[in-house]
Amino acid sequence: MSKQRVHEPLWHMELAVVVAILVQFYLPNKLSIGPKYLIYVMELLLMVALRIMSPITHTVASRIKRFAGLMLIGVISFANISSLVLVVQKLINGGQTTGKQLILSALAIYLTNIIMFGLLYWALDGGGPGGRGTHQPPVDFLFPQMTTTSLVTEQPGWSPSFMDYLFISITVGTAFSPTDAMPLTHRAKLLMSIQALVSLTTVALLAARAINILG
Repeated sequence: MSKQRVHEPLWHMELAVVVAILVQFYLPNKLSIGPKYLIYVMELLLMVALRIMSPITHTVASRIKRFAGLMLIGVISFANISSLVLVVQKLINGGQTTGKQLILSALAIYLTNIIMFGLLYWALDGGGPGGRGTHQPPVDFLFPQMTTTSLVTEQPGWSPSFMDYLFISITVGTAFSPTDAMPLTHRAKLLMSIQALVSLTTVALLAARAINILG
């Protein structure tokens, strides 16, 4: 097995976070907990911290970078799940939310959910981007490339990147089940189950209710 590369480019992860920020911008203020701009600032600050620390290979710095990345995912997760709870609460208790607002909210929550779990899979699988290839801790996902010879893939020493985990998240969010990589650990199965339930709740409850209101 070839040696795992030390650094994985962060631009694709940062681009996903920027998309999540832009999507959240369309959520109505009354469907967000706290000032939305405070959440944006926290996300941007964590992105800057990741970029500054990315060239550092010291063990302590790597742990700080990993912690900062998980904090970033936590901020996005909190903002998205809190919005979902608020929208569900308004649907149950009634409110002045229009059908258009519900459709935009459902779309924003749905897309952010995909990005959020893609980031989470990327940060956790096999110890994160800096730990993958060591098998400590164990690998969470089995990709097809792991069981296929390099003659077929033409990628010797293949290792998953963020785009691979984003694809997992997209398939779970649309098919509500794994279609590419198979989960191997309990935490991977738990996370995929949570993502599927959130996506299903968003599509079935929010979007369907919004369309019903417009009709």
